[in-house]
Amino acid sequence: MDGIVTEVAVGVKRGSDELLSGSVLSSPNSNMSGMVVTANGNDSKKFKGEDKMDGAPSRVLHIRKLPGEVTETEVIALGLPFGKVTNILMLKGKNQAFLELATEEAAITMVNYYSAVTPHLRNQPIYIQYSNHKELKTDNTLNQRAQVVLQAVTAVQTANTPLSGTTVSESAVTPAQSPVLRIIIDNMYYPVTLDVLHQIFSKFGAVLKIITFTKNNQFQALLQYGDPVNAQQAKLALDGQNIYNACCTLRIDFSKLVNLNVKYNNDKSRDYTRPDLPSGDGQPALDPAIAAAFAKETSLLAVPGALSPLAIPNAAAAAAAAAAGRVGMPGVSAGGNTVLLVSNLNEEMVTPQSLFTLFGVYGDVQRVKILYNKKDSALIQMADGNQSQLAMNHLNGQKMYGKIIRVTLSKHQTVQLPREGLDDQGLTKDFGNSPLHRFKKPGSKNFQNIFPPSATLHLSNIPPSVAEEDLRTLFANTGGTVKAFKFFQRDHKMALLQMATVEEAIQALIDLHNYNLGENHHLRVSFSKSTI
Repeated sequence: MDGIVTEVAVGVKRGSDELLSGSVLSSPNSNMSGMVVTANGNDSKKFKGEDKMDGAPSRVLHIRKLPGEVTETEVIALGLPFGKVTNILMLKGKNQAFLELATEEAAITMVNYYSAVTPHLRNQPIYIQYSNHKELKTDNTLNQRAQVVLQAVTAVQTANTPLSGTTVSESAVTPAQSPVLRIIIDNMYYPVTLDVLHQIFSKFGAVLKIITFTKNNQFQALLQYGDPVNAQQAKLALDGQNIYNACCTLRIDFSKLVNLNVKYNNDKSRDYTRPDLPSGDGQPALDPAIAAAFAKETSLLAVPGALSPLAIPNAAAAAAAAAAGRVGMPGVSAGGNTVLLVSNLNEEMVTPQSLFTLFGVYGDVQRVKILYNKKDSALIQMADGNQSQLAMNHLNGQKMYGKIIRVTLSKHQTVQLPREGLDDQGLTKDFGNSPLHRFKKPGSKNFQNIFPPSATLHLSNIPPSVAEEDLRTLFANTGGTVKAFKFFQRDHKMALLQMATVEEAIQALIDLHNYNLGENHHLRVSFSKSTI
């Protein structure tokens, strides 16, 4: 993967309705489509969204195609990484909104960024452009709900300014106790460095210290701001976002620690307030006291229910990324060991093909060798070290053919093919030129759909002639129970199908991925993050 160009991208967390709660916000959404709005001093009862795509820059942005149930908080959150949001108007009946930022510069940065990265709310693409209006004057009595939301978010942004006469949950406006964030990187397809983290998190305030380390086979970090409010803003905006295109997902929580003790300045740890620190010559960066404290904290963070990836898909987005204060990361190499050792396999059932299909969910399998003298073990060579790490993280401890498999990194650098003319009973197979590799194309949508094994499967490439009953029967024949099924509303080529257990779903994926449904349609099966 050398030479692949990726950009550091930052987005905002969707589904952030939990930011605000309390009696003021529990009232039903009022339909604001008939609201009188004053813009540029002229009464306008329209606000029909006649704004042109190529309009002159304005600090008021027109947002279209919003999902019907979207909240003010989610719309405001779109603007947070770019600067202060000063006003909002929701036109619920029209599925539109107007968002006013404090400066035109912030609005330009936001439009540049989202012109290359289609923003999503609740898994639907939305569209952002400059408004013809230079400022947004709203009737605060009619726009009361929006104003409460705006006040609360502003309070978080401006170090907890007290609110008067509003009922907002304390957590919305009280800064976190700790200025230290703990960060876990999921789906680490490309290396994430200390400098990359510094670059991303500096957007939200001065980063004082960073310590990185590996725990439970995952890259993790502790990052300290000078002010807890910065930590709160960063968590709000970045939790659940991808650093690179559709991978390297940030899981962020507050640490119980309030201060980091950094001993060395090197590629594993950095104290930006003390450039005089020694490099430590490869000494572990984690202070023993911090390690002990960190061990007490839970090692895995809760995964938010629905994340829309908001990462920059290709090199063409470099300009927008730079406008948003980010720099491209060209030539990220994918090092590390590419070969996995899989043990405790069911030797009566397992085949190179079944291992290729299952491990192929997490990377492009090049070669598989079931060991001749130990047929419950196999070597699997992935395309790069990040894919092998991903497969190990997701498949170690899962059940395959009734047995809990163990997946570790092998000491072998490659999987040797048998010498020509030597019959090894079909135990070794070369998949290097397989047409079934999911990740051959850079920026493929498959990068966005890498999830842990789950009982719910995502099916695609379903021909029009195949009905729900056909698919239910097909999947029941793999030996499991089909619990639920749902075609995608807008696209009957795709569906979700839920098996009774994760093990049954793994079996069904192995048996039916690439199954020929006729009409030259081969079924594609992957694990889903959704439930039915």
